[in-house]
Amino acid sequence: MTVVIQTERLQLRRLRDDDTDAAAMLELLNDPGFLRHIGDRGVRTLEQARAYIRNSAFASYAAHGFGMYVIERRDDGAWLGNAGLVRRDGLPGPDLGYALLARYAGHGYAREAARAVVAHARQELGIGALHAIVAPANARSVALLEKLEFQAAGTLCLPGKDEELRLFVNAGSRAIA
Repeated sequence: MTVVIQTERLQLRRLRDDDTDAAAMLELLNDPGFLRHIGDRGVRTLEQARAYIRNSAFASYAAHGFGMYVIERRDDGAWLGNAGLVRRDGLPGPDLGYALLARYAGHGYAREAARAVVAHARQELGIGALHAIVAPANARSVALLEKLEFQAAGTLCLPGKDEELRLFVNAGSRAIA
């Protein structure tokens, strides 16, 4: 297990393409909140989930040195969701991403994980400006980004997509408390 970040309650580690991570990723990608606010990735089987992990997270780790990480609760190892940084066409810099399984929402885990990812980006990776894109109807995510001192920076459509998304930027000039 490659733990990248630890917080008081959580650890974030690199994804694996084993049965445990593939099954959890399959569940996350088909969670109603993920489908509504992030989108349908068309992953319906365990093998598709393994391929998704290899083609997204593993490729990002190799190309950029960062990617999406599993969020696990430290006290019991529960697989809560994922958080990390993604390079997306149409954005000038890394994008902060996070998603939790519905049963773990509302406990501050997304905020704790996202705050830790931002700190890791600044302190360990030397990244300045971070971006975040959000579906307009995702009020909880907007509120979280505002707590992390991301500023609204308009709207955009990613290349090849029709959906208009809200863009947020954190230039890194202030500490994230």
